[in-house]
Amino acid sequence: MRLRSLGVALAATAALITLPTTRLPAAAAASADTNLSQGRAATSSSTENAGTPASAAVDGNTATRWSSAFTDDQWLQVDLGATATLSQVVINWETAYGKDYKIQSSSDGSTWTDLRSVTGGDGGTDTLDVSGQGRYVRLQGVHRATQWGYSTWEFQVFGTTGSGSGPIQGGGDLGPNVIVVDPSTPNLQQKFDQVFAQQESAQFGSGRYQFLLKPGTYNGINAQLGFYTSISGLGLNPDDTQINGDVTVDAGWFNGNATQNFWRSAENLAIRPSNGTDRWAVAQAAPFRRMHIQGGLNLAPNGYGWASGGYIADSRIDGTVGPYSQQQWYTRDSSVGGWTNGVWNMTFTGVQGAPATNFDSGPYTTLDTTPVSREKPFLYLDGSTYKVFVPAKRANARGVSWPANAGTSLPLDRFYVVKPGATAATVNQALAQGLNLLFTPGVYHLDQTIDVRRPDTVVLGLGLATLVPDNGVDAMHVADVDGVRLAGFLIDAGRANSDTLLRIGEPGASADHSADPTTMQDVFVRIGGAGPGLATNSVVVNSDDVVIDHTWLWRADHGDGVGWDTNRADYGLKVNGDDVLATGLFVEHFNKYDVLWSGERGRTIFFQNEKAYDAPNAAAITHDGIVGYAAYKVADTVTQHEAWGLGSYCNYTSDPSIVQHHGFQVPVRSGIKMHDLLVISLGGKGQYAHVVNDTGAPTSGTDTVPSKVTQFP
Repeated sequence: MRLRSLGVALAATAALITLPTTRLPAAAAASADTNLSQGRAATSSSTENAGTPASAAVDGNTATRWSSAFTDDQWLQVDLGATATLSQVVINWETAYGKDYKIQSSSDGSTWTDLRSVTGGDGGTDTLDVSGQGRYVRLQGVHRATQWGYSTWEFQVFGTTGSGSGPIQGGGDLGPNVIVVDPSTPNLQQKFDQVFAQQESAQFGSGRYQFLLKPGTYNGINAQLGFYTSISGLGLNPDDTQINGDVTVDAGWFNGNATQNFWRSAENLAIRPSNGTDRWAVAQAAPFRRMHIQGGLNLAPNGYGWASGGYIADSRIDGTVGPYSQQQWYTRDSSVGGWTNGVWNMTFTGVQGAPATNFDSGPYTTLDTTPVSREKPFLYLDGSTYKVFVPAKRANARGVSWPANAGTSLPLDRFYVVKPGATAATVNQALAQGLNLLFTPGVYHLDQTIDVRRPDTVVLGLGLATLVPDNGVDAMHVADVDGVRLAGFLIDAGRANSDTLLRIGEPGASADHSADPTTMQDVFVRIGGAGPGLATNSVVVNSDDVVIDHTWLWRADHGDGVGWDTNRADYGLKVNGDDVLATGLFVEHFNKYDVLWSGERGRTIFFQNEKAYDAPNAAAITHDGIVGYAAYKVADTVTQHEAWGLGSYCNYTSDPSIVQHHGFQVPVRSGIKMHDLLVISLGGKGQYAHVVNDTGAPTSGTDTVPSKVTQFP
């Protein structure tokens, strides 16, 4: 880091005091156009040191800066995310300013057009009118004014994107794939049956459907749910929408095997089952939220075939929950009349009536409360008006959140209701206007990254709305701001490699969000299966205090476009932020680490994992002298981390001779505490040598018998 003399500092201060009146402060420069550069991806020819990155010039913070190496012909450029009509550039120089420089634009980041040339600059704040178009804008330094490099507190680019046809309106109808019904709707059972017939086995199809039931009593119906089908009540409380009948998931389509009953949901309903027990035989990515079951709940398929789920939150089951063949399950902030059996890993937090911990001899891990939780936003009817209820944060929660319903109601006209055919540019324009997003059921191809910058923005999907990034863009970026709610959608990797499908917070983010954390709930990621897909990272969390509440990050092991390199994805979840909490974390089959946790004071409650089936041999997954990447690795630099109820399974079908060194890898420190870990060889297709680090008995043979460690270290 360079040191400045007092004389230089005073001279710089004097220069700032005597700036010409034609210089405008950055805050006054925008006129009617939008600051398009703030929070965007920035790169540079060089940096002076790690504390002055390119990103600091577009972070909106005049106390941070970019600075270059101490030579000429340096540049700083920003990717605006989409082609824009450019009107103005504002440069807030630090003492090391550019004497001669150019402002350039480009459509592709390689061929540049000069928009403005400046000679004889004298520092301070330069406000430059420009005229042109481009996605990329560059500050090209030609001659420095000092012995140092080029240094800017802020580099701001103003202009417009989109059609310029006027502001986007919020509200409106819910689109063609939302089916709104009431108890008097004619042929209601037929409506459920028609959608189920189409979706029952459409595992990788394009159909997306949401049933919304208005408050009232529905008698004698059975809503069977297939793929990409969601059912929700439109009351403020579950008991406002009463079903005397069933909401059913079974596995007849797959010969009684429920391990592929993915991507569906039930929320905000009361059900009095026709035979006393409702059946919900699901696997991953099938949330059961805010439900009142006035009877029992059976989580196994008819015939008790294989099952691999699942997740319940904020629900009351008056009778007994029977998981039977379910391998693992996580239940949060609920109440149950009883819980029978369990196979490997049944984890409970804040659940009234949950069984006591018995992990040394059984499947149960039970915590009395959930340290931080905030329920998922949901759509409801206030009279005849649609609103979205955004529940408040709870600390040390136990039991359901309703009917108290602490939180905020947002009218639908504060949401851009996104319908099939909408473009990413329009979505980003709506966000820039301050609207929230309600994605209606459909598949949305994105030619630019969806950019969420405003604190407390709600991004809510219905019917597993699916975002597909094209041409290698990232699907979504969230700025390092308070209280963003991401909920209820699927991100499907595109054919060209994306660096990161979902990024929460910019690299180096460090703001405190503990009072109003960003939450990620029922947000699922898929790489392959529906066709070739590529992504280096699925989800990267850079912000502090984020709550990840139920996610399934899945590199496909079956379907179309599946192969070790065909649907390559190195990392499932990377956590760089501090004080991040994951409740209900499902991550499977990544080429390297499924979870790599580098932030401090992280916590995970329940983790389910399978290693990549298709590793071609031990050499392909050997690194640092270790065979196999841990399913869950806590970085060597971390000093505090805690986790409960974690399971990793191997099924090395391409090379059953692989012996994975361990399922979990963590630093051995007093601040690292791991509770109730297990590893399992599925039918002898590969083995584990240890559970965590070099601790824990090896798996062996073809029996799926867990090897456990109840406490580490």
